[in-house]
Amino acid sequence: MTRKTPLEQAPESVVSAPSGQLGARVLHARLVHGMTLKEVAALAQCSESSVSKIERNLAAPSLAMLHRLAHALNTNISELTADEWPNTGPALKAGERFVHSFGHGAEHRGIELEIISAAVKGSLLQANIHIVQPGAKSDGKIEHVGEEVGYVLEGSIILLLGKERYELNTGDAFHFSSHTAHGYENTGTRIARILWVNTPATF
Repeated sequence: MTRKTPLEQAPESVVSAPSGQLGARVLHARLVHGMTLKEVAALAQCSESSVSKIERNLAAPSLAMLHRLAHALNTNISELTADEWPNTGPALKAGERFVHSFGHGAEHRGIELEIISAAVKGSLLQANIHIVQPGAKSDGKIEHVGEEVGYVLEGSIILLLGKERYELNTGDAFHFSSHTAHGYENTGTRIARILWVNTPATF
């Protein structure tokens, strides 16, 4: 079963490789909706050049940018990356779950999602383990419909909710409305792992 190499085992210079399927799926979704690069870029709050590079697999979007693209295209990250995942059943064994890497610029490297639910469009619930390297942070804040709840399995993070900052350590939990602009960063020296559940499925 295919599994991406965890970042902690990869050289510091390694950047997440863009997915061939991801670019094709973004392009297909844009054409299906009859949207121009300019229209998608405006909704995703990025440049036309960025969208074009992602479609041509010349750039790997950050997690936040991919979320904005999915929202602009009326889909979710799971659908845009579904072809990368191995076929799984309802039971996902430890060590066999797919890990998706994200990276967009040096300061945004080091975020991975360990997939523990194969959510598709229309799913009511979605769960992942966010793996955040020391110094890594989300690419700005995002907001959308829904609710989110999480539990810090390991390490520590700063959870950003609107103008508030919350320092969360191993064993701490959170619950907030996804309408609140949110993001996070790992200012510590250890890898952080957070069980993150949201509804409806947005990733």
